[in-house]
Order: sequence, then structure tokens, then C-alpha cells
Amino acid sequence: MTTSSQKVLVVAAHPDDEVLGCGATIANHSERGDQVSVLIMAEGATSRLSKRERSVVMTELTELNSAAQMANSILGVKRLNLLDFPDNRMDSVDLLDVIKVIETEINEWQPDIVYTHHVGDVNIDHRVIHDAVIAATRPLPGRKLQTVLFFEIPSSTEWRPAASAYPFSPNWFVDITPHWQKKKLALETYASEMRSYPHPRSLEAVEYLAKWRGASVGYHYAEAFMLGRHIIGA
Repeated sequence: MTTSSQKVLVVAAHPDDEVLGCGATIANHSERGDQVSVLIMAEGATSRLSKRERSVVMTELTELNSAAQMANSILGVKRLNLLDFPDNRMDSVDLLDVIKVIETEINEWQPDIVYTHHVGDVNIDHRVIHDAVIAATRPLPGRKLQTVLFFEIPSSTEWRPAASAYPFSPNWFVDITPHWQKKKLALETYASEMRSYPHPRSLEAVEYLAKWRGASVGYHYAEAFMLGRHIIGA
């Protein structure tokens, strides 16, 4: 990363993934003067139903969208796009259709850095988004995109057994000690998505993970990533 202002794109599957995966890093970018755009692909509620019927969960969807707006405002996000792909059914969508949406966002926003899901994850939507981002961020001539980073999602990434898929083994860490409280506040807006401890998607567990990632590299709190690609230009 350079010290000059950068444009950042976060591509997440569901409302709350952006905060769980890199919320404090988003706040860090915003505080530094970087412009952050968040693209949330799936609606985040209809997987609780046997069939996808948005009308049944319309109130929940409205509340979830409001929570997303509030959470991203806390983090200083410049632009938030909430899309309507089917929740936990993104494997039913042609991958090319997902790629094209992300490509459009990249062409419009022209990010220097992209954050998205790690591929070794139990959630099918996370894996589809990962594959789509990889295709959409291929290094074409004339693109300014330099860095692609993959984040972990508590209650999804660690639930995928290491013998089942490529494990999350971080090699990129961000000190989030000054920004942990903003991440916590943003997660609190997603109260309906959070669980009670010792569930890994509880506030306590997320804080323990941030402390462990921090202690791993000598800080009080950190968010951890895997580097997908980093290009150093002339």
C-alpha cells in the first residue's frame, strides 16, 4: 500500500460479511482518506425459507438493508451497493452473470485494491463470489488494480475442514487497534445476524479472533488476509 489516496472495493456475499471480514480495515482506509466502495451481492435472508420467496421476508430484508446502510456509514464507506442475488443459492446463477456485475463495478470505480472472500469456505455464496472476483480482476492492460486480498468470515471460513479445501493461512495483516471499536459498533447494527457466545459469529468471538490475529503479529488487534495478487508498477 502507498501513502497516497487510494480507491478500495470490497465485494461481499451478504450484508454483515463486509464488516466481519474487513470492517476495521475499511475504517482504516476511510480515516487515511481512501475512498471505499462496498458491493454486497446477495439479499441475505431468503435462505431461511424452503423456497426463495422475497415477499415472505420483506420486512427482514428492509431491516437488513437499513442495518447495512448504518454499518457502512459508521465505517466511512463512500458508496454502498446492495444487490439482490439469491441468498445461499448463488450456485444457481450462471457464474458469468456474477462476473459481469463485478466487472461493471470495477470498470466504474477503478479500484487500486479489492477485498473479497477466501475460497476455502463452507458457504457456497462466498465461494462463488471468490471465483467471480478472480475472473473479474484478471490483470488486463490499462487497469490500475494493484492488490487483491481475501478475508475470513467467522462461522464460515473456519468451519471448512483443512482436508476439504485450501485452508485460510493469512500472510497479510492490518493493525486495527485504533479501529476495533468502529468494527464492533458496525457489527452491533447487524444484531439480527449476530449470535450468542460461544458461537463464532458472536461479538465476543469476533473480538477474540481480532486479538489473536493481532497477537500473532505484535498488535492488540488485527484483521488477517491472504494475498491473492500484488502488482508493483514502474
